[in-house]
Amino acid sequence: MGLVCTTRWVFGYGSLMWRPGFAFVERAPGVLHGRRRAFCIYSVHHRGTPRRPGLVLGLAPGGSVRGAAYRIAEEAWPETYAYLREREQPTETYVEARVAVRLADGRRVTATSFLSDVTHPQWAGVLDAEQQARLIAGASGLSGRNIDYLRDLVDHLRAEGIRDRSMERLMERVAHLESPQAETGATSASSTLMR
Repeated sequence: MGLVCTTRWVFGYGSLMWRPGFAFVERAPGVLHGRRRAFCIYSVHHRGTPRRPGLVLGLAPGGSVRGAAYRIAEEAWPETYAYLREREQPTETYVEARVAVRLADGRRVTATSFLSDVTHPQWAGVLDAEQQARLIAGASGLSGRNIDYLRDLVDHLRAEGIRDRSMERLMERVAHLESPQAETGATSASSTLMR
């Protein structure tokens, strides 16, 4: 009788799609319903500062999101899980959850993902596109400029065959705000938006 090897799944919607950092048995496109890709978390270290916060990506309630699901061998799970906890939870701004993902070939799997914690102090709430753009424009932190984080996201989503129109429009607006001709006003906007 052969050894039965069970598997686990991980769902990524941002950098995990192009830089997973762990071994996997299978990678498949998938859709998660009930959550959407959004700039909804204040960044006060990597892409901003406490005085001038930026925004980073999260899975906000509502809508749906296309991403990538990774099948992980059971024997590799403890190492993979420890890596994900270290990578995704440095400030506990996300809530670990088991989510239902529909794969492109029709399979339905349950995957581990990290959802935005709406009770965390860094939760930015539901911001309109202009509010997001003004927070991202000009923000910079330990990992570089906030606009570069957004540009990297848009470029990689396109490479994956995902046209996220809201992210593309946000990129255009932030680029306009950061242009020399644009009036900035981002500092005052960030001070009124940060709770």
